[in-house]
Amino acid sequence: MQDKTKVFIDGSHGTTGLRIHDRIREREDIDLLTIPDDLLKDPDIKKEFLNKADIVFLCLPDDAARQSVEMVEDKDVVLIDTSTAHRTSDGWCYGFPELKGQKERIRASKRIANPGCHAAGFISLAAPLVEEGIISKESLLSCFSVTGYSGGGKKMISQYEEHTDPLLFAPRVYGLSQEHKHLPEMIRYSGLYNAPVFCPLVASYYSGMETVISLTGDMVKGGIKAIKNCYKDIYKGNIVYFREGTDEGGYMSASRFAGRDDMEISVMGNEDRILLISRFDNLGKGASGSAIQNMNIVMGVPEEKGLVLTEEKI
Repeated sequence: MQDKTKVFIDGSHGTTGLRIHDRIREREDIDLLTIPDDLLKDPDIKKEFLNKADIVFLCLPDDAARQSVEMVEDKDVVLIDTSTAHRTSDGWCYGFPELKGQKERIRASKRIANPGCHAAGFISLAAPLVEEGIISKESLLSCFSVTGYSGGGKKMISQYEEHTDPLLFAPRVYGLSQEHKHLPEMIRYSGLYNAPVFCPLVASYYSGMETVISLTGDMVKGGIKAIKNCYKDIYKGNIVYFREGTDEGGYMSASRFAGRDDMEISVMGNEDRILLISRFDNLGKGASGSAIQNMNIVMGVPEEKGLVLTEEKI
């Protein structure tokens, strides 16, 4: 890489693209390439920018992301796709660095698929336990995951912020067909043989996510202590970390990490009934924060650079 890395955000006006832009625009090691507004719809200009960048973030709908990939002729351009389009595609590296050996794969890759937000929460909880044999690959899991409405993009943001429908004041379950678009990656990268019964919910707050897997004691080898020790051994960094006793007076808010790029893993319950809980921001570690972390790995700079991990940007 050059001393200053050329970065282009394809889809910089969406929620993920805007947040990536905000996180990296003042970085001294990045030359942020920007197409003038009057040329945004010119495909030749777009192709030029896609091929002159060192790293490209694709912050687009699935079909548009696939079209942009086809425009890239320079094999040295690193693509980080935040859409669903390539998360289980051959030739693409899954961009969750906390998976065993995944950071090295990301560092060497030119095609990186950023995780889905719900998927990131589920995989962070399930994959280590499957890897260590604490739960079986054949386990039939149940998961619910609540997100702020920003996860639905501009249309949903507008719906919530301009609404008069009283039904929007309460949490809403969706993915009712059990065919949510994150399920393929949830199965593949957790190491499980079966899809979980997955219940995503959207609620009337802007951002923040809480993903919960429930287990019974007979599903767990070594009990709740084995789960905690597994997470303690794996999640030692300051982007994803294990923390005990994190409830807020008997509650755990899904908006606790809004505006941040880190992820907290915790275990609640008892030996008979166990709750695995992952809390983060659907726009942070669930989207733009994860994408920037992957970019940092490719660039060979500290993973935390430019991220908001407490109350201030690192």
